[in-house]
Amino acid sequence: MSKFLSAAASSVVALALATAASAQTAPAAAPAGPAVTHGPAIAGVCIFSSQRAVGSSLVGKAVDTRLKTIIQQVNAELTGERTALDTEAKALDAKKATLAQDVLEQQASALQVKANAWQRKGQLRQREVEATEQKALARVYQELDTPIKQVYQAQKCGMLIDRESVMLANPSMDITDAVVTALDARIKTLTFDRERLDQAPAAGALQPTNK
Repeated sequence: MSKFLSAAASSVVALALATAASAQTAPAAAPAGPAVTHGPAIAGVCIFSSQRAVGSSLVGKAVDTRLKTIIQQVNAELTGERTALDTEAKALDAKKATLAQDVLEQQASALQVKANAWQRKGQLRQREVEATEQKALARVYQELDTPIKQVYQAQKCGMLIDRESVMLANPSMDITDAVVTALDARIKTLTFDRERLDQAPAAGALQPTNK
């Protein structure tokens, strides 16, 4: 039974995914380097960081918090079931000397079936968490579209460049903060539950809340 215990311990699904945090949190600032003197802002050229906008917006923070809660719930579910399997495996291992070989093999086989089912559930839960994150973030990015256009027009931009594609730029050309302000006024949070991939998705799983 030691092989089973080893497999069970090594197959814990690591659902404390970096995805939830990394997709919404702006990357860590690089170590401070020499001060940079920027040239004049280029008229009509604006810069925007969607990653920073999502990470610093109220709705982005709400999504991040909710995803972490869902991940904790999934981990608690899987850990509880793994503990029960480990206990059952140890109990069988302790009495193997007193069991007939065919009975031992039968019980070990039944336990392995349970372990395999647990592993499949863990893989399913991971896919569900990833699908939940993707769906929630897609909604946030959808909500970003209107604020981006509003700020783009208000600041008379003639071109909008992705901040992640630019090494250095005059900060006065960056419209991210203005877009975040407009997004916060538009939507503050999303209410959603974990996606269920083993059943038909519920309609209207994501509901915006402005209060």
